[in-house]
Amino acid sequence: MREEEIKNLIDFMKQLGYNFCDPRLLFTALCHSSYAHEERQRGRKDVESNERLEFLGDAVVDFLIAEHLYSNYPQAPEGTMSKIKAAAASEDALALIAKDIGLNRHIFLGHGEELNNGRERESILSGALEALAAALYLDGGMKSVKEILVPHMVRYIEQIAAGKIVFDHKTALQELAQEQYKTLPEYVLVREEGPAHMKKFFVEVRLKGRSLATGEGSSIKDAEKNAAKLALERLKEMED
Repeated sequence: MREEEIKNLIDFMKQLGYNFCDPRLLFTALCHSSYAHEERQRGRKDVESNERLEFLGDAVVDFLIAEHLYSNYPQAPEGTMSKIKAAAASEDALALIAKDIGLNRHIFLGHGEELNNGRERESILSGALEALAAALYLDGGMKSVKEILVPHMVRYIEQIAAGKIVFDHKTALQELAQEQYKTLPEYVLVREEGPAHMKKFFVEVRLKGRSLATGEGSSIKDAEKNAAKLALERLKEMED
């Protein structure tokens, strides 16, 4: 590893309060695919993206949330726990946790992603958080993951359970539309802006053919999520 890469790992380990027995696990967890691709183009064979760790970390995160819900919400039925878990494990929630622990400042990103505000993209942050969970699990077992990540997860789980925060805006909008309007929302891509490497997408969400809101994002998925969030806010204002 390069000197600046090692320094980044040391700084992040101090921030986490955990020293990896195998620092290469942390290095891989922090390597976005754009960084790994650029480094391999430069001839480095030792740089792997965090995608495989992300795959394992997805299961680790799901387990931690499910275990916490089962142990701490004894009266909650399976359906309620499933909804809370889906929200707590969503990109939105995991991206917030990534920022809470300063992970966004330590991810290794390719030049294009750096320019495209990649450190703020929920998909990148949530993926890195899942990769970190896997790296902690492989390095120190589930005990290490729980000590470092569960306190942050619990804060959002409690807010979700109390109805104080909504992360899965598309599902929430769908449920509201079905319950009150007996129909499903429709998402329509209305325009794209910017060069190929810095695209912005604008998506309109409609209900019974009527426009509710338009969201924008660096991907169609993000634009849809933002449109759903705005639509929910508008419907709530109409009810009030």
